[in-house]
Amino acid sequence: MKTKRISVRTITYLALLAALEIVLNRFCSINTMGLKIGFSFVPIVVAASLFGPVHAAAVYALADFLGAILSPIGQYHPGFTVCAALMGFVWGIFLHTKEGHTGFLRILAPSLINNLVIGLLVNTAWVAMLYGSKTYAGWFLYRLSEYAVLVPLNLVITPVLLRLCRDLRKFVIK
Repeated sequence: MKTKRISVRTITYLALLAALEIVLNRFCSINTMGLKIGFSFVPIVVAASLFGPVHAAAVYALADFLGAILSPIGQYHPGFTVCAALMGFVWGIFLHTKEGHTGFLRILAPSLINNLVIGLLVNTAWVAMLYGSKTYAGWFLYRLSEYAVLVPLNLVITPVLLRLCRDLRKFVIK
């Protein structure tokens, strides 16, 4: 079996995207206990579009883990890192195309899967487990407003990012 090598250039881009995710997530987001609104999905969408699902999953998992170690917001739970990897993978499955063209449904599907299924349903379970002051239903209702903001934000910003990635593709991918 032949394995594909990752170039130093690609590793450098992925590391920069992970670092950007950490900065956007930890320092440029509205963070409260169990609620986070921000633009930390931007580097993951770029990684997914340019490099694919496996690389986007690795970037998001690494950024989540390093961000939790370097600048913790609350307790660390490995479930959040697994969910981050899944989210990056989902973005990559839908957004990584050879031509760089994606329709609205290819943007809507990962946004809904990531925000409503993985984020709202699964991550809320981790939050309820860690901060048991409310029931799962209480945390679900509390976090519903976060995703009511994040889904439209994803749907507005992702097409702009994909146009940018089409232009970046010729410089980044060689």
